[in-house]
Amino acid sequence: MRRLFPAILALAACFAQSAAVAAAEDAKQGPHSVPLAGGKMSMTAPATWTRKKPKVRFIEHEFALAAAKGDTTDGRLTIMQAGGGVKANVARWQGQFAQPKGQTAKVSKQEIAGQTVHLIDIAGTYSDRRGPFAPAVKRPDYRMLAAIIEAQATRNGKKVPLGTYYIKLYGPKKTIASHEKDFESMVKSLKQAK
Repeated sequence: MRRLFPAILALAACFAQSAAVAAAEDAKQGPHSVPLAGGKMSMTAPATWTRKKPKVRFIEHEFALAAAKGDTTDGRLTIMQAGGGVKANVARWQGQFAQPKGQTAKVSKQEIAGQTVHLIDIAGTYSDRRGPFAPAVKRPDYRMLAAIIEAQATRNGKKVPLGTYYIKLYGPKKTIASHEKDFESMVKSLKQAK
């Protein structure tokens, strides 16, 4: 066992170095292209975000956003197309947070690249469920930034629905605040394919 310990340490150092090199290489490749609606639309995510394999099939894109200094958990960003309607999904997200008295979610709407985009900002104690039947884990001082895109294209002068896309970023408040401007830039980068 004593002979194995130095080998294990060397192997761990090698893995750590490989991960750092991979992260640096990923950052060198530049921003991430994020296609939506079968490539009919797209956004651009920052190169500093780490693309992940989605944990479930219905999530189209997933990224990890590095934890801010002092936080131990990365932010998680997911993008998926789903139904259920804007109001119902905003209500469901609000229900996942216990907010301090007098504090409510900020919800606004704007038009980006001819699309209606709803923006949501919620903070409080987050009930994190890792599955539909898993017990909720309470995570205090969490924040969620989200965007709901009612995607549509214009064909022969008529609006054609392309689906509703849900972009959700959540994690510790400080970490989310450190990525807030990048999240806003990604949403504003929304464009239709030519």
